Amino acid sequence: MAWLFLFLAGLCEIVWPLGFKYTDGFTKRYWAVGGTFFVMLMSFWLMSIAVRKGIPVGTAYAVWTGLGATGAVILGMILFNEPRDWLRLMFLTFIIVGVVGLKLFSPVEPPKPATSQPIEART
Repeated sequence: MAWLFLFLAGLCEIVWPLGFKYTDGFTKRYWAVGGTFFVMLMSFWLMSIAVRKGIPVGTAYAVWTGLGATGAVILGMILFNEPRDWLRLMFLTFIIVGVVGLKLFSPVEPPKPATSQPIEART
């Protein structure tokens, strides 16, 4: 279930950068500015749930940004006619392979119980 939350966070991470383009740097289409910030917050919130449910934070962050970057590049190519040269596609493939590798080789840790001790006292 944690990976589902991380995948949904990654989808949000794909969508919100498009807000920069549609809002012309947050200067137009104020409804889209609000939507962009909402999707950003959803992305952070969903990733925090994935981490709370046991995905290591480093893995979660790498997968989250990898999905976001890959999706944003692909949508940029489709929606905004951004370059599609073979080098870009090759490096995009490297990102995808890295994200899949992290998924396959990162076991989900059971969530650790919360403690009321300060961080310094735990060591």
